Amino acid sequence: MTWLQLRVDAQRAGVAQWEDELLATGAVAVTLEDNADQPLLEPGVGETPLWNLTRITGLYPADTDMKHVLQALPQQLLAASNHRVEILEDKDWEREWMQHYQPMQFGERLWVCPSWLQPPDPLAVNLMLDPGLAFGTGTHPTTALCLTQLDSMPLHGQTIVDYGCGSGILAAAALKLGAAHALCVDNDPQALAACRDNANRNHIADRQLDVVLPEEVDHAAWAGRAELVIANILAGPLVELSATLTGFLRPGGTLLLSGLLQNQAATLCDHYGERLPLAVVGEKDGWVCLRGTLPAA
Repeated sequence: MTWLQLRVDAQRAGVAQWEDELLATGAVAVTLEDNADQPLLEPGVGETPLWNLTRITGLYPADTDMKHVLQALPQQLLAASNHRVEILEDKDWEREWMQHYQPMQFGERLWVCPSWLQPPDPLAVNLMLDPGLAFGTGTHPTTALCLTQLDSMPLHGQTIVDYGCGSGILAAAALKLGAAHALCVDNDPQALAACRDNANRNHIADRQLDVVLPEEVDHAAWAGRAELVIANILAGPLVELSATLTGFLRPGGTLLLSGLLQNQAATLCDHYGERLPLAVVGEKDGWVCLRGTLPAA
């Protein structure tokens, strides 16, 4: 099916009105995009973050009279919007995404390969991935930074925790690189399902993997047990979860954190400093990865 889309440029203060107006004129969906390459940090409680300059797109059925839609919109609002009507051809979006997702190498040993393609190097450590609807394909800079770090670590026989596991890409990579057991934690049941599927796809035994919601973690059993704890989430939760994350570590264990921007690194390092020293070990497109070792008792 072919669709029509009306795109407008708006200031932050006008976004809510534009959403209402587009829906009132028959838009079946309204999407918002950054219109000025402005990063958004995670919001505070009750806050709804928006870009200062926002591109708004209203999606209409192909038989919509767009001339009538434009006439129905407030003309003063429309005049300042740089509006344009475009045809959006229907596509098989899953197949479109699959065509553009190619094998990626991280470090020296590790490849992440879409499950529908043959690995470029059959002798490498190949992680076959189908992320489904969960976060974690290796394409985001924070995931790439963590994967590169994992490739550099001596993981053989280790017990790890992947907190905020998403698709399970980091835990699965660690297990393929020699780790013995992983605890995967996420508050999204869909992510946990994707994590199990990807583990099965990579022939990871059930006994090697625990996949749980945060409230299901047996903290007494996992206290001081992990040689490696990974958390690729946002800066705010990394602060809030600091006691939880460090509580999993045994003395001499490694903490690997990502999901934060370069200008947030100092705050995280200061916050964790009393428990263990952290340092930036990787940077990509403005995102950073922090790594530190829990002092021996």
